[in-house]
Amino acid sequence: MQSRTVDVTAVETLLSAAVAAPSIHNTQPWRFGLDPDRRTIEVRADRRRALPTADPARRAQHVSVGAAVFNLRVAAAYLGWNPAVRLFPAVDDPDLLATVRLGVLAAGGPPSLGGLYEAVARRHTSRMPFTGRPVPEPIVSEMVAAARTEGAHLYVPDILGTRRLLRLTQAAEARTAGHPERAGEARIWVTGPGKAAPYGIPVTALGPRDVSGRMPMRDFAGPLPVPRLPALRFERHAQVALLWTSWDNREDWLRAGQALERVLLTATAHRVRTSMLHQAMEWPDLRAAMAGTRPRCHPQLLIRFGYGPEGGRTPRASVPPFTPGGGCP
Repeated sequence: MQSRTVDVTAVETLLSAAVAAPSIHNTQPWRFGLDPDRRTIEVRADRRRALPTADPARRAQHVSVGAAVFNLRVAAAYLGWNPAVRLFPAVDDPDLLATVRLGVLAAGGPPSLGGLYEAVARRHTSRMPFTGRPVPEPIVSEMVAAARTEGAHLYVPDILGTRRLLRLTQAAEARTAGHPERAGEARIWVTGPGKAAPYGIPVTALGPRDVSGRMPMRDFAGPLPVPRLPALRFERHAQVALLWTSWDNREDWLRAGQALERVLLTATAHRVRTSMLHQAMEWPDLRAAMAGTRPRCHPQLLIRFGYGPEGGRTPRASVPPFTPGGGCP
């Protein structure tokens, strides 16, 4: 598809893709603005949807915003532009995390990201059991390369390494369950039956517990009196990948978010399901332990992947109205 005019249809396509990005607890902690004369989209953090207990440094928020930035890049390429990203473009505006300029793609330019566009709408977190059928090595290699392209790393461990990472995640899940303030913060983002909300996670998307206790899926509901799926048996040999960066500042977090979404869309394009295991990242000692013996390794997220059902979908905020010459709130 080719669109070189920043009109209402183009803006709707761009922002619909951006808000389809994954975010911690589906907080969707971003805001967008548009300078139509400069053909530039501004991406800001929304402090109203932060998690001060689980994410005091706002690392996970930056990762979430980075994923939205990547989706903007994909949609821009699909519409025929060459997106140029600038991180932290204004020193005096700390919530302005990135700008995406819609440059014209010259003939014979670099390969387009637009090929991932169809995967944007199909990508959804699956909290359901996977079949256990292993994802072929060529696809895993593509996922690893996707992270590397965005300046991050994807470590895919063997069986023993996988068990170690899952044990650390299980320890983090147990800590959170025993920490009333942290558990309560997560439950704020759970929406009960009959409650329509553009943010958070509906109970229909929470997924079941693992009857064997091996798979540490996050228990958002806890003691809340909400309908639950019966416990199911999850895959015995899980496939996981640790997304990490060599440094750990705000720019690295944004790059990690872009790498995360490129990995997830690459997996989705191959009909591979994914879910995020973030619990250990919320406890400094467990996050450090996830690095193992790798030097200069700063873990950002643990990704579980495999084949299986889609699971319940989380809602998305509607794209704000746009008036040419105006902006997007």
